[in-house]
Amino acid sequence: MNRLRVIACRCLLRVGLGLALGALALASRAAPEAGSAQALRDMQYQLADALAHSSLNRSVHLDSSETPDGVQGDVYAIVDHPLDELRDTLGDAAPWCEMLMLHIDNRRCRVTRRPEGDTLTLSVVRRYDKPVEQAIEIAFDWRNASNARDYLAIDLHAAAGPLGTRNYRVALEAVALNPHQTFLHFGYAYDHNMMARLATMAYLATFGSHKVGFTVVGADARGRPAYIHGLRGLVERNAMRYFLTLDAYLDGVAVPAPQRFEARLRQWFGAIAQYPEQLDETDLATYLALKRADREREAAAR
Repeated sequence: MNRLRVIACRCLLRVGLGLALGALALASRAAPEAGSAQALRDMQYQLADALAHSSLNRSVHLDSSETPDGVQGDVYAIVDHPLDELRDTLGDAAPWCEMLMLHIDNRRCRVTRRPEGDTLTLSVVRRYDKPVEQAIEIAFDWRNASNARDYLAIDLHAAAGPLGTRNYRVALEAVALNPHQTFLHFGYAYDHNMMARLATMAYLATFGSHKVGFTVVGADARGRPAYIHGLRGLVERNAMRYFLTLDAYLDGVAVPAPQRFEARLRQWFGAIAQYPEQLDETDLATYLALKRADREREAAAR
């Protein structure tokens, strides 16, 4: 494998932002009416036991799959935030930029307002310590698909991505469980061509062979959980990182505005640190310094 292919593989791995779709993911579980409040409530009922006994130490269930043309990941979770809070916090494209910037690999985010709808342009580096000048840009069409009283749905779509990837889909949908809790689905998916798939698989078989996901597929010689590898492991890591990004951003709502940015950074890093085998990247001081520098650069550019 030459150096160019290695770089291409790493870019594909890091640019996991892509994704999922209420309709697609729910349809895969034969929901009666995918993309609706009732379909999501049915999903919560189906997953009640899995959520109550999750190995992730919180009410979270993670699904992953390889599709004929790409990959898909879905996180289902109960969060301690009312549905109206999600609607008020994430019902516009601009807060999504703020939220996505918590992720260590996302270095810049811009919203462009147009009559036909908002575009969210995310700049992603292949590794957190690379300069923003080397970032790959992905432009998402942002859409509030449903703002009904009992159902929130937000979709992001990017037709093209880097290095043979395309049709990026990201979705958030949510229904109220009670006045204080919400059941949500965060989905992520993208398609790739054969060359991109082979390059990614080659990386996962060599330099990325130690990387694992969250699904337990057996036990090792010592009886410890053995986790899934390969493309599904990749998808699960990306899906979980972005769910924790969403969760940290929501938790920041209760923090006074002057302290909110720092609180969200620490919340995100603390959540990531709970899963060192899958999500460990760097230390807290490095992460904080990087994100503070990103914020200062963005403020200076306005």
